Amino acid sequence: MKKNTELRSDIAWATPEAIGVHGYDLCHDLMGEVNFGDMAFLEVTGRLPDAKESRMFNAILVTLVEHGIVPSTLAARMTYAGAPEAMQAAVAAGLLGLGSVFVGSTEGSARMLAAALPDGRGGQGAPADASLAGLAEEIVKSHRAEKKIIPGLGHPIHKPLDPRTLRLFAIAQQTGFHGRYVALMQCVADAAGAAYGKALPVNATGAIGALCCEMGLSWKVSHGLGVMARAVGLVGHVLEEAKQPMAMELWHRAEDEATAHSRGKLRGKAGGKGV
Repeated sequence: MKKNTELRSDIAWATPEAIGVHGYDLCHDLMGEVNFGDMAFLEVTGRLPDAKESRMFNAILVTLVEHGIVPSTLAARMTYAGAPEAMQAAVAAGLLGLGSVFVGSTEGSARMLAAALPDGRGGQGAPADASLAGLAEEIVKSHRAEKKIIPGLGHPIHKPLDPRTLRLFAIAQQTGFHGRYVALMQCVADAAGAAYGKALPVNATGAIGALCCEMGLSWKVSHGLGVMARAVGLVGHVLEEAKQPMAMELWHRAEDEATAHSRGKLRGKAGGKGV
């Protein structure tokens, strides 16, 4: 019989007197000493950030917390209307919709960029800046050939530019994280615009995907950042729903409008009798 694999976790432990988190004492080293974003950085990297990393990472998280009445917040509000005793269910419902279209596209853009520039932070073998445009054209070409959406580009509301992207890239310039991944993402936007004949600027998730790569974070982390950040916003929406409900109103309006064309029309024996 094969020997069981050793169970191991290097994240945290607890005793009656203390809690250790990545080598730090939770009560004395972290509580009251680090902010929420820095604690998140510690959880996903195993170390605390320096000042520049802290500013960039916190800016990324703040970007993803809120975007108004969108599918994720609607899902949370609707679920809360049906199960007001379970806030966690409402928040979970909102998080389940974070995928390739909303918020989760950070993962797609980070993965795309990481694959294109496996050593894009300037190491040996990284393409020169002049070759990024050609690399971007290949990325666009392959996505078009496979009929795939290029992640991190365009937005239904923010046109011609996403203001969040502008701010994130400005902070990246100030903190030293405006490198080849950011440049490549911008080249991809230019190449896509030329290929499709319309402006497709880098949106917030595309910017964050590039910045995760710039910070040396795995593309796998980027989706998790969206989850942890949006969870904060969803709690806010659930609390507002409790005070200023809109879910039931939206339900009744949607039901009335969507079925108005067929209401009262029945087939079979009941047809023509009305309801």
